[in-house]
Amino acid sequence: MEEGEAELDLGAVRAFVAVAEERYFSEAATLLGISQQAVSKRIAKLESELGLRLFSRTRNGAEPTDDGRAFLPHARALIALADQARAVLRGRRRALRVDVLDTRLAPVDLLRAFHRRHADVAVEIVTSNGFRSARLALERGSVDAAFCRVGGPLEELGSVPAFLEPAHLLVSRDHPLAGRASVRMAELAGSVVWMPGNVPGSEWAEFYRLLGAAFGIGIDTSGPDFGWDHFVADVGAGRGVSIVGETMRLPWHPATVRIPLAEPAPVYPSSLLFHRRSRHPALEALIGYVREHRPPFDPERQWLPEADRAAFS
Repeated sequence: MEEGEAELDLGAVRAFVAVAEERYFSEAATLLGISQQAVSKRIAKLESELGLRLFSRTRNGAEPTDDGRAFLPHARALIALADQARAVLRGRRRALRVDVLDTRLAPVDLLRAFHRRHADVAVEIVTSNGFRSARLALERGSVDAAFCRVGGPLEELGSVPAFLEPAHLLVSRDHPLAGRASVRMAELAGSVVWMPGNVPGSEWAEFYRLLGAAFGIGIDTSGPDFGWDHFVADVGAGRGVSIVGETMRLPWHPATVRIPLAEPAPVYPSSLLFHRRSRHPALEALIGYVREHRPPFDPERQWLPEADRAAFS
């Protein structure tokens, strides 16, 4: 296309095809769901853009000129291609794609509850590596929303506080704390917690670094990390104590015990992250559901890093 040359208006091309097939401007208007005047304006605009007369008036309605007949197969192809592209995009939007760190974590329970209320919304769960990868996926449009702990400037992304996951201590059954109903955070001062899944630079590793600094707890991230089954088995065998979420679905192991942490209870924050320009029709429903179930933060009983408190207050 040469510089300054106008691009074809698909609405005008669609009007041209309708008139060519229906023969009358009034019937083309009914087919398109617009006024006859609007059809006439679109045809006039198209003729002006092409510099050609596309129809001649006859007693039998609008008859394509020679130029109009030459243009008709190409116009039909343009409309077909546009309709095909729209159908593909609609198909891609059929499922609401939501990124989560792990399907064992609490945000998946929130998604399940949302789906029970909105059973007509297809939901596709995608797992990734937390905030850094989810942010890129949202910017690219490969996911519609993500649950993660957020931090720093979000630019074109929006977020809604979604979940506060109480922390539990995971110990072996023969550990001195195994019979306790709860463990006060002050009792862990000077101890070391083993968390091999704390990936350097991740938002969850940063959370537990801040937790350790606040309560005098060492965080051992030595691995390798062989997955949840081996992790739970190693804790049960006395490899160390760890911290896990209250509702986290860990593999059951007869040699491990979970104990709530208290005074204060650390809570891991998850927010729903989304792109402000996302047009998925079900996204607003998910945002509304998360807002409706916004978790309260109780600073008298719970602990959050200072950076997370403003969002959950």
